[in-house]
Amino acid sequence: MSLPSKTLRRVQLPAGNICKQQQRNATLLQRPHIPYTFTQLIALTDGSTFTLRTTSPAPIFRATKDTRNHALWNPSLSSLRNQEQDEAGRLRAFREKFGRGWDIDAEDVEGGVQDVEGVKEDSLMDLISGAAGGGGWDAECEC
Repeated sequence: MSLPSKTLRRVQLPAGNICKQQQRNATLLQRPHIPYTFTQLIALTDGSTFTLRTTSPAPIFRATKDTRNHALWNPSLSSLRNQEQDEAGRLRAFREKFGRGWDIDAEDVEGGVQDVEGVKEDSLMDLISGAAGGGGWDAECEC
């Protein structure tokens, strides 16, 4: 038995199964990097201590400058003024090269500031007050 050729036809399927939008798989978000923190003992210059969580692995931190011994935090303490340490002699070399104007080592003498070697210098406050009153460098210059 043979089938007539007219009854055989190719069947076309609807194109509804084909996805017309781009598909994208979900990507995993990376977790934020959270560093490990250590417990650190902070020792201030006056001997007081406190603990702190930090990323530094050193167990003890000894501060050389802190709020107890810095002139910026304690401007009224006279023991913190004029702290100049010249172990290597670099300040002395600088003074020899550039002079000693308004130096910390200059001593207060009546009538102005006199240098350690004996050369009289104007103080910074004299220059400021002279400039405000019309004096200063321009008043001394006879150009």
